[in-house]
Amino acid sequence: MPTEITNPIIQSYCDAHTTSETNVLRELNRDTHVNVLQPRMLSGHFQGRLLSMISKMIQPEFILEIGTYTGYSAICLAEGLTKNGKLITIDINPEQEERIRKFIAASGFENKIQFIVGDALQIVKSLTQTFDLVFIDADKPNYPRYYEIAIEKVKPGGYIIADNVLWSGKVVEENEMSKDKDTMLLHAFNQMIQSDVRVENVLLPIRDGLMIVRKKEN
Repeated sequence: MPTEITNPIIQSYCDAHTTSETNVLRELNRDTHVNVLQPRMLSGHFQGRLLSMISKMIQPEFILEIGTYTGYSAICLAEGLTKNGKLITIDINPEQEERIRKFIAASGFENKIQFIVGDALQIVKSLTQTFDLVFIDADKPNYPRYYEIAIEKVKPGGYIIADNVLWSGKVVEENEMSKDKDTMLLHAFNQMIQSDVRVENVLLPIRDGLMIVRKKEN
């Protein structure tokens, strides 16, 4: 069973004192849990409101998301876009495309969210935008590669957020480090960011761990 990073009672209290998700997000949350494998991958109410809040603080013109899943986090992040802002979200799995496009349309962000199916490592290289915010939530072995292409595409003073960096708390368990390849990779990823002189960073123990990175301006 996954390790609970936050005391469940504390987490329930935090959930109860956090603004509710929209009706569209609530329906997407329910639909994902009923119909899609590994629904734990969904950002969900609490983390979704945090992503929305961060986006509203930054007020980005361009957001890049690597890893769409069913579109929940994309919709949350889009809430903070400027009037003419745009979010590009990329996922290699075409199986959820119909669901994703349906809920993006229902959210009212159809003209602000561009969903692309394909290999993010190739697609991002071809993008011409400079991004204010990048959210990484895709296959873990490629996190270092996603980070490196993101750091090139994010503007000075811009932000990168990487999800799942605590990996159910396994990154602090020596026995998991020795037998779980993903745990070892994520620990190495966290260390890589910690030693990256191009950025400043903070690791938040929220849900499965959010690494927030700001690209320095000089």
